[in-house]
Parts: sequence; structure tokens; C-alpha cells
Amino acid sequence: MSKIRMNTELRNKLFNKIKHTFENEDTQEREAYLQSREYVDEQYKIASELAKDVVERSYPIDDVATLRHFKKKYGSPCDVVAKDKCFYFAHQEGVDDEGEPTETKSHFDFGLFGNLNGSEYSDEEGKKFAVAYFREDLKAMDCNPDIYAQQNENKDNPHKTKYVDECMKALGRVGGHYNGNDNNGITKTFDDQYYLDVIGTSYCRSRAIACTKDEYEQFETWRIAKGNLVVNHQKWIDTIMKQCDQLKIGLKAYRYLSEGIELATELGIQVDEAELIRTNSTGLTIYNPSNLASMIKGMKNKNQSREAKILARKQYEESLN
Repeated sequence: MSKIRMNTELRNKLFNKIKHTFENEDTQEREAYLQSREYVDEQYKIASELAKDVVERSYPIDDVATLRHFKKKYGSPCDVVAKDKCFYFAHQEGVDDEGEPTETKSHFDFGLFGNLNGSEYSDEEGKKFAVAYFREDLKAMDCNPDIYAQQNENKDNPHKTKYVDECMKALGRVGGHYNGNDNNGITKTFDDQYYLDVIGTSYCRSRAIACTKDEYEQFETWRIAKGNLVVNHQKWIDTIMKQCDQLKIGLKAYRYLSEGIELATELGIQVDEAELIRTNSTGLTIYNPSNLASMIKGMKNKNQSREAKILARKQYEESLN
């Protein structure tokens, strides 16, 4: 079989096929990522049920129902019940050096883009959690959920912004932190699970909700679990990136397709050369000698003489008889 020279398209096809295998290999890093995501689900269930108990302890459901009754009766002056998915939880079970009670509090946001560090405003880490959590969904929508991990050491740039924006759109995120009610799709479905009734329509930082130290620590455990998912996603993608960097160097150095297929075979990856060629018209037509010769021959003798045309016509008519 004639050797086929490498070209950009063939290199890209081989690269993507091998990279796909890297991403689906059963490695320690991938397993840690998957386990941390399962742990997030467990902690979300525990923390959200606990949050419901703590919030309803401060804002009893009977009081909420009464206030809604008055709102219906008197209108906006009694509009003091709202739904929220983020809360300031606080406990006062410690004392300072002078024996005075100390308050420990933090912001806990149960939304998909909720912060991971207690800040009410910073949501960049929340975006990293969202793409790591819904990685497969985003891949299925032709997005790149690994963009934050791939660009971890780079500042914002057009390449990064493009893929981040595509992920946010696919997840249904609309606008910034304060446009949460405009979100749709995956984000809205996720967030809707965690809204609770609170009394008081001002920002959540103005209404610290009392909880015990144990309850507070449970909320912290849930938030740490979210952060660990981001960390394990980063570690896993780092290993893939290192492999892909070496893969690019090798494929760029190879002159023939057979060398790339040999590399794939050595990596335990089966590649159908015929399929690669069949789906690559440029490689098939130009670099395969037989096809190239046929193509060149077909370009010749395009202008027939009058005698040749008459002869061809006679041969055609005789074939019909």
C-alpha cells in the first residue's frame, strides 16, 4: 500500500481520536474527579435539607403563610416574603480573649454559580464549578467545559472568553450575579431546587440566620466539597494536557500517516487507516500516488478534434444497435 503523507487534516483527526481516548481512560485523576462530583451530590442533599430546617426555624412556615395572606389582602405594603437560594448563616458559640461572644458567619449560595469562598459577589469560581459539574452535558452541546482548566495559568483572552461564553449560554446563565431570576435551562432547573421562603426583602447580608456550630460546619463541608470538585477537575485536565502536548510534538514530526497509526497502536488505540483516508478527500486524492495519477490523467485530452468527435459518435450509435 502506497505511503500517505501527513497533512494538517490527518494530524487533527489522529490527535482528536487519541485525545478522546485520553479523556475516557480509567485513570486515578479521572476517578477522583468523578468521585468528588458524586460527593457534591451527597453534600448538596444534606446541606439543602439542613438549610430548610434552619431557615424555617427562623421564618416559621405559619408566619410565612400569614404574611402572604396579608399581602393578598393589603397589597404591596405587606410584601415582605421572598424566595432565596443564598443565606448568611451565623453562630455565636465562641468567645474572644475578653470572654465576649464572637459571631462566625458566612455567605452560602446554593445556586449553580454560587461562590466557593463565602464572598457574596465573586462568581468566577462558581463558573468553574458549574462547568466541572455539568461537563458531559456541555460536551454533548459541542462546548468546551475544560476551558478554565486548560487556561488556568493564562489571563483572560479572546480564546478563553469565547469558550466560557459558549458554556454559560449552554447552561442558561443570563447576565451577571444579580440577574439570577433571568436564568433558564439547566441553571434554572438546578437553582429551583434550593429556593426557600424568607421574611424580609432586603439583601441576604442584612439578615444573618442563626444556626449552631455543628450546622455551620456542615454547610462549610458542603461548600468545600464544591471546591474540591473544581480542584480535581483541574488535576485531571492537567494530566490530559501534558499528554496532548507531547502528542502534538510527535504528530507534527511525522511525515507519513503510517507513523501516526503506529503511535496510536503503541498507545493501545485502534485506528482504521482506511476510514481516516476515506473521510479525508485531500489526503486520498493528492497524496496517494494511484489517485493522484488518475486525477492528472483525467485532466488531459479535454479538447477533442472534429474527427475524434465524429468517431466517438459513430461508436456510440453502433453500440445502440
